[in-house]
Amino acid sequence: MIRAERLTKDYGTVVAVRGLSFHVGKGEVVGFLGPNGAGKSTTLRMLAGFIGPTEGSVEIGGFDVQADSIEARRQLGYMPETSPLYPEMRVGEYLRFRAEIKKVPRAKRRAAVDRAMELAVVTEMRDTLIQHLSKGYRQRVGLADALVASPPLLILDEPTAGLDPNQIREVRRLIRGLGEEHTILLSTHILSEVESTCSRALVIDRGRLVAEGSIEELRALREADGAMLSLRDPAGVALAALRRRTDIQNLRQEAGAEPALYRVRFEFVKEGGSKGPAERDSKGAKGAHGSGEHADVTLESIISELVQLGVFVREASKNRASLEDVFAQLTQGEAS
Repeated sequence: MIRAERLTKDYGTVVAVRGLSFHVGKGEVVGFLGPNGAGKSTTLRMLAGFIGPTEGSVEIGGFDVQADSIEARRQLGYMPETSPLYPEMRVGEYLRFRAEIKKVPRAKRRAAVDRAMELAVVTEMRDTLIQHLSKGYRQRVGLADALVASPPLLILDEPTAGLDPNQIREVRRLIRGLGEEHTILLSTHILSEVESTCSRALVIDRGRLVAEGSIEELRALREADGAMLSLRDPAGVALAALRRRTDIQNLRQEAGAEPALYRVRFEFVKEGGSKGPAERDSKGAKGAHGSGEHADVTLESIISELVQLGVFVREASKNRASLEDVFAQLTQGEAS
């Protein structure tokens, strides 16, 4: 549905987007992540045809946004971070007006507006003046606007910005439901939003793509910093053996789920000490501080030693990196 190739936007005083390339396939719900000022909104405006790129190209549903602008725009519904609503209009009136602008056929216009209001859960506000709506309901009206022409692609820029926790949960629920029928590109810097609604994510920093992949693939970019073992230790030798090792640190013992079991947690000592910033690969994506092999080898060695000592290892698991950890690592400050 989206094919962006070498997108660049140079405002003269600042380059907001630098050679950005990515694809979003039909039926995907993709998070578009980056810190404030990373170039997310500028990129979305180029995708939606609101501004033109300095260099590069965009295709939406197979149509070039610059060469075939009208057809490209018919493929998408765009919800900016702050929807430009008309406060003096009523919700139903505003959406009928927007449906007309978007060339929804007159015979289908009423049904299109009713469907958009139902999907965005604003039907009960049909006759309410927009100026009397809360921030949450205004966001929903903006979403209904994006939906009114039933586009196959939705581009949503910070859809939960400024909402309270209950409103955020409701909007996330709406997005998950919409993902069953629409391709969605969701821009946000709220990581839990991506984890709860998206199957894949793109991460940009300073206008460049620094990583992309499924949520699990992104988590895997960060090497585990520790592990947990659940042990049955009849001879009481496990803790002494673990304390002798020089490749782990911060060993802690915890009660287990059963009387005969206990858990131990520890952190890995990084191979070669602390590592510097990750280097970019040829595609502009950053790698992690390690491939995970060092942690795997260390954990296998520990389990092997304990088994040889007669310790029963019931469970072994490495710490699971959070998306927040990966995001911080990928977008840490570096020279431009």
